[in-house]
Amino acid sequence: MERDYGPGYGAGAGAGHDWQFARGRNRRPITDYTSMMVHWMRHRRPPYKGAPWTEFERPSLSYMADMLPPAANPRNAAETIPVKHLHSSLNKIKHPINVVRWTPEGRRLLTGSSSGEFTLWNGMAFNFETIMQAHDSAIRAACYSHSDDWLLSADQDGMVKYWQPNFNNVKVIQAHNDPIRDLAYSPTDSKFVTASDDSTLKIFDFAGGVKESTLTGHNWDAKSVDWHPTKGLIVSGSKDHLIKLWDPRTGRCLTTLRGHKNTISKTLFEPTRGQLLATCARDQTARIFDLRMMRDICLLRGHDKDISTLAWHPVHVNLLSTGGTDGSLFHYLLDEPNAPAGGAAPTTIAPYDSPDPSIAPAQTIYPAHRLPFAHEFAIWSLDWHPLGHVLASGSNDRITRFWTRPRPGELECFNDRFHIGDAAAEAQGTYDRRGMRKQQREQEEQEIEDEAEGLVDQQLPLKQQQQQQKNIPGIPGLPGTGTGTTSATAAASGDAPPMAGGESHQSQIPGMGNLPPPQPSGTPQGFTLPAFDPANPPDLAKLASLVGMRSLPQPGQGPPSHPLPPGLLPQGYQLQHAGPSPPQPPPPVNGGSSIPGLGGSGGGGGGGGAGVRKRGPLPSQQESLAMEQRQGKYRSVR
Repeated sequence: MERDYGPGYGAGAGAGHDWQFARGRNRRPITDYTSMMVHWMRHRRPPYKGAPWTEFERPSLSYMADMLPPAANPRNAAETIPVKHLHSSLNKIKHPINVVRWTPEGRRLLTGSSSGEFTLWNGMAFNFETIMQAHDSAIRAACYSHSDDWLLSADQDGMVKYWQPNFNNVKVIQAHNDPIRDLAYSPTDSKFVTASDDSTLKIFDFAGGVKESTLTGHNWDAKSVDWHPTKGLIVSGSKDHLIKLWDPRTGRCLTTLRGHKNTISKTLFEPTRGQLLATCARDQTARIFDLRMMRDICLLRGHDKDISTLAWHPVHVNLLSTGGTDGSLFHYLLDEPNAPAGGAAPTTIAPYDSPDPSIAPAQTIYPAHRLPFAHEFAIWSLDWHPLGHVLASGSNDRITRFWTRPRPGELECFNDRFHIGDAAAEAQGTYDRRGMRKQQREQEEQEIEDEAEGLVDQQLPLKQQQQQQKNIPGIPGLPGTGTGTTSATAAASGDAPPMAGGESHQSQIPGMGNLPPPQPSGTPQGFTLPAFDPANPPDLAKLASLVGMRSLPQPGQGPPSHPLPPGLLPQGYQLQHAGPSPPQPPPPVNGGSSIPGLGGSGGGGGGGGAGVRKRGPLPSQQESLAMEQRQGKYRSVR
């Protein structure tokens, strides 16, 4: 089943008439490829036994169960053209998407943004899974190894990072001093090559992260690079309008391919057979070169603006997708010239069919399908699912979109807003601007919830938590309060003004600010205690002489300079003042305590002892019933 809508969902994302977007985790649309893979595995045969008997698909939804994966029909690429929009995924904090890469097993899509973040999206439900800060600057390139064990990423600062499949960062190297635009693995994964704005290509040993050679020859920024899937051959494209082929062993330029009239934006070898090379440039054209003849055999036209990226299909050799700077997405079949929009069929023939292929002009090919409104801004990256049934695109409009082939008998997708535009689709009734905004808002809220749930383990760092706890006033030694830190720590952090002797102080009473503690009784004016050094403890006798006290105060000798609340001293302990008696507080009312919460100091309260407070009698049941009846309750007899 290519597309499975949960109960309550509308007619599709961007292509239906019913715009009731149902919230709920179980109602998210899912693209499940399990059934078509099982169907193909049950009925497939070896090629020498002939094709298996299967009923041909017809334009009816009942034939959806007979859909097969692209690998089942390697010679029929027209059935795999992704013309239907599946889902649009965007982060809570939106940034332009520079790189999209499917994980080797195809379960997730990895995107790299201009903020240096990696985002993982589910490959079937297209919902958010996780996000991480991978680089300090914009991510420009990413590539998985052929063994599916490593991931390389490069950024705007010229840094290359090694990642394991669980996104554990193993190594970081400074490959260039200028931005890195592209990188690629060798067929054996033992080396990789980078292309930078410093007009050079560098080959590195993967295990050691050491540069082995530098390829020089371009006269301007190197914008793209790729390593042949099976051979020792490197291709690079530059801002000097040239395409060069290199020998990685000797570092020598083998040949230079010409044909484009502007900056080369992408160069890519065909991954299945490796006989073709696709290039695109900012001259609104793409070219297909045959490595056996070292010349261009196809000229791809149709774009009204510059072409920014392209991608080969992983199964079909003759299917190529291109993305433009105006947000358009075109799909070309190299064995079908097709006709331009509103024009006659081209009259050029393939060089293979001409009497002399070496001098025959390149065949002009127009797209087999056009998506002129796929994105609002430039498409920077395209990548196919390993099975070849879903295409992902990342754009400067900060949205990652997923595209797939339509189901049998599905025609609404050809009249959606990605084909004819928002205004025309709204006039035809296939697009509701209000409903789309509501649906997009619902999707953004859902993505925010997914992101919040996926990042529950990312709390504040320990240093910030300690900083917040330190700023809370409280009692020294009490966990979670700010004054539990030592004086040296507070002074080092600069949170408290230093006192004499290098000692710092924080207020022990909440809301009192940084007030100094009261000085002991009998100390001269302006006197401060010296700092305490654990390695060199002070002399207590000398300290007592400085304070002016021969010994510690005994009961009845050293009264405090302020009155204490009644009930805080033991029974029979009397304070004796050396000087005039301080003023006493006014007597409490009804013999109670003058401090709330403390017991009385005399015999008030019914003969109780000091510090004892008696409760009043509880009302009886008759009094409670009479009180309720006065309020109008419990008057009627049951």
